[in-house]
Amino acid sequence: MAERRSALVVGATGLIGSFLVRRLLDDPAYRTVTVWARRPLALHGAGLRTATLDFEYLGSHKVEAEDVYCCLGTTIKHARTREVFRRVDRDYPLVLAQAAARGGAKRLLVISALGADLRSRVFYNRVKGEMEFGVRAAGVPTTIFFRPTLLAGPRDEFRIGERIGLAVGDLLGPILGRYRPIEADVVAAAMIKAALTNLPSGVIESEEIRVL
Repeated sequence: MAERRSALVVGATGLIGSFLVRRLLDDPAYRTVTVWARRPLALHGAGLRTATLDFEYLGSHKVEAEDVYCCLGTTIKHARTREVFRRVDRDYPLVLAQAAARGGAKRLLVISALGADLRSRVFYNRVKGEMEFGVRAAGVPTTIFFRPTLLAGPRDEFRIGERIGLAVGDLLGPILGRYRPIEADVVAAAMIKAALTNLPSGVIESEEIRVL
């Protein structure tokens, strides 16, 4: 029997991260699941370890996990400024990747976004592309980026734009192709599958996430 693994999740309070933690706790392949969060979690489970951190000092904490899952991300609405958005969506993942490399992590699985491109004229896509470039350079042996499209799933807040997008996606799914919405839980499941099947470094686009 293969030795059970250890996991670290950062961004566990988000839509994908919340599903991810629950799945990891239920997966017999993992003996421990550590969560770094900015606020306490209402989660319990055998093998769960939680720590409340100030993410401004993320790099000062030691990573002690084979598989590191990064689900960090915000919105322009929440960030309010482009500078804060860059900090959360680009700088935090980069600092985490560097800490994971120093700590000897074997795999780093990161949520990015459909259209991530270092040279994009679209601010959001460009920041995601910059994040991927920096995280890849951190040097974790296996680094995999997941690029989901619009996420479906239960949220604590009402977002009219997303509600409209999801409604259109439900009606036009076959036509939208790779742009159709994807369930956050499906993304979480795909991240774990990629880790446990030892997929190589690379990018997994939204439609490939469904297949995985």
